[in-house]
Amino acid sequence: MLDIAMLNQFIVEAKAATYVGGSVPRAPCRPGSHDIGYESGDWRYLDSYFGGTDFAGQEVVWFAGEPVWAMNYFGCVIAPELIDGAAAGTVIKAALSTMYREGRFLGGMEFDHPFGRYIDHSDGGCARFSGQECIVVEGRRAYVLDYRGGLVIP
Repeated sequence: MLDIAMLNQFIVEAKAATYVGGSVPRAPCRPGSHDIGYESGDWRYLDSYFGGTDFAGQEVVWFAGEPVWAMNYFGCVIAPELIDGAAAGTVIKAALSTMYREGRFLGGMEFDHPFGRYIDHSDGGCARFSGQECIVVEGRRAYVLDYRGGLVIP
């Protein structure tokens, strides 16, 4: 049986080392994808996405060569007059860095940044969850991302 606490710890470690940590991109595993990954012992993580300001992607964790967890997401700037993709990325990286230092990757997070207020909420836990993050600027939602995921059971 997979240890959920160890899985959660690895996910936090991998996320902190890749997108937030400025990981070196890998060769794309699919035409046009942007891929970043991380490995530690028997654990492997890959985040593969398409797009830039508006984007869609999937994260997968393997343990001992078998896929055990996945998450998919879609995010976009919905008020380009309030925030652009670069500023949204700056806010997200700052907020997620704080969350990962707390040893978690799921919602219940509000973070104030000069470019906007980051808000993340989710339902469920590492084994099965869904949620949304957004950035509010001048009282309006300027960026949103929906996500869902959990264990991959054969």
